[in-house]
Amino acid sequence: MVIIVGAGLSGLLTAYRLKKECIPFKILESRSRVGGRIHTLFSANDTLVELGATWFQSPHRNLLALLHELKLDYFEQYMDGSAFYQPSAEAPTQLIQLPNQAPSYRILGGTAKLIKTLYNGLDENNVLLNKTVKEIRFHENGVQVIADSVYEAEKVVLAIPPKLWARKILFQPQLPSNLIDIAKKTHTWMEDSIKVALTYAKPFWRDAIQSGALFSNTGPITEFYDHCNFEQSKYALCGFMSSTLKNLSNEERRERVLNQLKSSFGKNAMDFIDYNECIWSQEDYTFEESETFLFPHQNNGNAVFRESYYEENLLISSSEASQDFSGYMDGAVYIGNQIAEKIIKAHRSNLK
Repeated sequence: MVIIVGAGLSGLLTAYRLKKECIPFKILESRSRVGGRIHTLFSANDTLVELGATWFQSPHRNLLALLHELKLDYFEQYMDGSAFYQPSAEAPTQLIQLPNQAPSYRILGGTAKLIKTLYNGLDENNVLLNKTVKEIRFHENGVQVIADSVYEAEKVVLAIPPKLWARKILFQPQLPSNLIDIAKKTHTWMEDSIKVALTYAKPFWRDAIQSGALFSNTGPITEFYDHCNFEQSKYALCGFMSSTLKNLSNEERRERVLNQLKSSFGKNAMDFIDYNECIWSQEDYTFEESETFLFPHQNNGNAVFRESYYEENLLISSSEASQDFSGYMDGAVYIGNQIAEKIIKAHRSNLK
């Protein structure tokens, strides 16, 4: 039995691979949903808005290969027309023409469609929600994982951000001190992000030959993009808000966002039919306070995460542990495949 801690992209993918090899497993997930930092929400008029991971690019070959394997389509991010840019608080927002750049892509039907496809390939009773792991005990005959009850296993995969397991899970015997130290100083992808999305009945920006993009060095919105669906039947704008606003009330943040959008896009921006935001630093199973300031992607892909521990019975996953595009969906796919390959190889060796 393999216990996988976390039902995000890397954990689900590892489980998906193990299922195909008939290797028994269970996923223990603290949240009441699967997906982790992939969080697609149904807004008004059944408009999909991404409040978590959203975009990828052509170098993300691991993710692209998985989408091809699962027969999931994707489409290019709409960037036609002019964009708004505000260089400083003193300077007015101005319309600019975007330079040619490598396109970004979005998954057709929402990023959560990837999660749903992996999840649907598993047995539902092997994915246990609302199960917060508190302690992991390694002994001569296996592993005990303590959550709401005790789960017996041969191996454990930590498919959650390193900072979370380093600070929230008790290990017996203790993990090496250098591993714990680096894990606590590893930046968690998305932990500082605030995603915001507004849904509209009409794509007024496209009618005005605008891309829907907004870039601001002052905020509150720092990046904003067209978020219409591929079929161009649902309309939204979506992007990032400055993390410095996380301590404001919802009403204060919303008022600042609307004032910014009105001053940039004009009064049409006020005719939205839904407003959604997600402050990832308020997500208990994503954010954990750091003892010192961490740079974006700090210690992501560190070599210590590629080691196995407790006689190869503890394996470390999550996007932050990946040596390839760590901190992105592609990294989660890479490490999910790598961990599954290690377990499958060991399993086949034991059968000989």
